[in-house]
Amino acid sequence: MDQRSQPALGAVHGEAALIRAVGTFALTAAVINVIIGGGIFRMPAALSTQVGVAAPIALIAGALAIIPIALCFAAVGSRVSATGGPYTYLTAAFGQFAGFIAGALMWISNITSSAGVAAALSEQVANLVPALAGPVPRALFITVVYAGLFALNAFGVKLGARAIVALATLKLTPLFLLAAIGIWFVDWSQVSFAVGDVPSWSALGASMALVMFAYSGMETALVPSGELRDPSRNVPRATVAAILLVVLLYLGLQIVGQGLLGPALGQSKVPVADTAGALWTPARILLLVTACISMTGFMMGNLLGTSRLVYALGRDGYLPRIFGRVTESHRVPMHALVAHATPAWILAIAGSFDKLALISGGAICLVYGLVSLAAWWAQRRDLRERGDTPFVLPGGPVIPLIATVSMVLVVFTLTSSELIAIGVALAVLVAVYGGLHLNRKRTA
Repeated sequence: MDQRSQPALGAVHGEAALIRAVGTFALTAAVINVIIGGGIFRMPAALSTQVGVAAPIALIAGALAIIPIALCFAAVGSRVSATGGPYTYLTAAFGQFAGFIAGALMWISNITSSAGVAAALSEQVANLVPALAGPVPRALFITVVYAGLFALNAFGVKLGARAIVALATLKLTPLFLLAAIGIWFVDWSQVSFAVGDVPSWSALGASMALVMFAYSGMETALVPSGELRDPSRNVPRATVAAILLVVLLYLGLQIVGQGLLGPALGQSKVPVADTAGALWTPARILLLVTACISMTGFMMGNLLGTSRLVYALGRDGYLPRIFGRVTESHRVPMHALVAHATPAWILAIAGSFDKLALISGGAICLVYGLVSLAAWWAQRRDLRERGDTPFVLPGGPVIPLIATVSMVLVVFTLTSSELIAIGVALAVLVAVYGGLHLNRKRTA
């Protein structure tokens, strides 16, 4: 074999080893895939229980909070090209420790979200195949799912990106059809956009952490920036387009669910499937299958994006350097894939969706607040890592300020146990960071 055709060993370390193969369409699909995962199939019932007929107001409030966040991601993402997403954004804006905090919070959020959706996936499958409902079959099923997703990611970013596009197409078609057809059969007496119909402000506030979890995901899909083509153009287009589509879909499904099922929506364990069944009985099975595909797509995007976060932490010396290496054959960060998939797999077997989703939502709100501050600072300094023309936020600091304040308010709605869980996990990772930092100083 011609040695000149093979990369030198040193070429498979660091950012230059990654292949820029992900364009606007694949990135938009990745963002949608990660956002529309488990939350969309559980949230209609939960919101109906918490906020009643005024549940659409919670989705609109969440949209008003997430759209400024998406704009901040677009702004700072168009200025920073290295793989790592929020981790590299915060590092570029405020330095290494701020970047590590963002990376640690993202990892906490992504491990718990992947595990929570995997647990929810096992419930959806058990609804289709009751033999998988027992503890042992459930654990075996979760193991097989993680093994399959790991294999897809292990054979290169192009294969992973193609799988994400295929999964997005399969799951979005029936969901949009359900919203588009169901809207004509809605009993509008079961739906309210009046603030006076909200049971209480505390009920609305408590629903926001769940809504933010359901809307979250762009931060994971944007982590592989080192594998994006023309990020200064593709990141703003993909994030804004994906968020707008997601908000419209979530709102449509909530309205259709309430309008067809009424108070029964809050009692449903598979609310989207039951909504489809109210229109056409065979459609219930179709939407159960769609839920399984959607959750699998979420886990696929989560593993793809978060493994690159772990890769970035290893690349920059905050984790052992082995995590910052990619394989010569397929150019993927294999050790980083293992580091993320393994704890998520364990938590999925041991945990439940509801608790893991709240912990994930709280942690990601903290990340969003930090990224909003980074977007403001990067724009103020006119940071341009690649020299491209960046996306500029109108109004200077106004949008980042709105985004940051909204995230702080959401975090304050969490219970003490959820805040403690996030704090303990973050403290452990900060201790690891401190140990590695001291070790680097000794060996310097």
